[in-house]
Amino acid sequence: MPQMGESIVEGTIVRWLKKVGDRVDRDEPLFEITTDKVEAEIPSPAAGVLTEITAREGQTVSVNSVVGIIHQEGEVPAAGETSPPSPVPVDEAPASRVEAHAPVPATAHATPRGDRRQRSSPLVRRIAREHSVDISDLEGSGIGGRVTKNDILGHLSRDSGFGTRDSKAGSPRIPNPESHVLSPMRKKIAEHMVLSRDTAVHVHTVFHVDFSRVAAVRREKKAEYERMGVGLTYMAFIAKAVSDTLRHHPIVNAVLEGENVVYRKDVNLGVAVALESGLIVPVIHQASEKNLLGLSKAIADLAERARGKQLKPEEVHGGTFTVTNPGHFGAQFGMPIINQPQSAILGVGTIEKRPVVIGDGIAIRTMAYLTLGFDHRLIDGAVADQFMADVKKYLESFDSDQA
Repeated sequence: MPQMGESIVEGTIVRWLKKVGDRVDRDEPLFEITTDKVEAEIPSPAAGVLTEITAREGQTVSVNSVVGIIHQEGEVPAAGETSPPSPVPVDEAPASRVEAHAPVPATAHATPRGDRRQRSSPLVRRIAREHSVDISDLEGSGIGGRVTKNDILGHLSRDSGFGTRDSKAGSPRIPNPESHVLSPMRKKIAEHMVLSRDTAVHVHTVFHVDFSRVAAVRREKKAEYERMGVGLTYMAFIAKAVSDTLRHHPIVNAVLEGENVVYRKDVNLGVAVALESGLIVPVIHQASEKNLLGLSKAIADLAERARGKQLKPEEVHGGTFTVTNPGHFGAQFGMPIINQPQSAILGVGTIEKRPVVIGDGIAIRTMAYLTLGFDHRLIDGAVADQFMADVKKYLESFDSDQA
């Protein structure tokens, strides 16, 4: 079980993508896990044959526990000598098995999955199982053909009368398949949020920021960025402003460990990504060392791979500050909960044109509310407000040469 975040001590096996006896290539997806920070496909550390599964689907195990055994060529017992070992609880697996990795005899074969395996979330696969639907027959509307919850519910509504209309109200009555139980990822998010509320003294400060300068630079550079294969989003400008400003306000980038304040040398910026089943926060390491183009590429890449469950463990580990964007859905602003063990989080409200007072007149400007949530045990209000004032100034006077 890999380490998928600095505060993560366990993970839940969602699904095994291979069964005992299957051949597996190095870096081929082997099993899916979920934690409060990430839902991901874990690649195989070696080529070989999966000879034993020691952690069953739905089982929660601690980080670094053995969940399966891969044998390499020459180490697998000849066919018929032994039967595949039955799964055992993780705490009964010998510690020496941690080193057992290994390849495949030429006689071992498995049904190829690869591109033929439709990507989908555990929730979607559970709905499909309950209604005997073959996901591979569905056309996914998500990234890379991913089958979403709306896809499966739409299919059931069209093909099996799953969605019926209430004769009185005339509205669709579609059962909520997840109403009776929390998913493993949702459960761990809940635990992590309660922990954060119980740990940090949350205070929020809200600034109204003029994005007109950023909007002008974005219009000027948008086509150039598209030729380089990346979109130029407002989030990239915000990431640049925050990353550079954090270098001048190290306390906002610090962490409180007991009675010790630990200052971080690097600015590792977490950018929250919404999934069907929850929220994860991939991390841009050394964000303050990247230019606007580098941040744009990093944000797009991490978001795409997060939705495709292709993040590596280190890409959700080591964040020092988080940015979340409820404004993407139209929220004016939010009051985000700090992502432990960090000390602050920035919420971005919707960016839109509004009437504002300029001098003695009223003008139309591109505006947004930015909300800083901070831990008052470590950061005072005056320090938080100065940090936000500097972020505001940075964005309102953004230098086009930085783009």
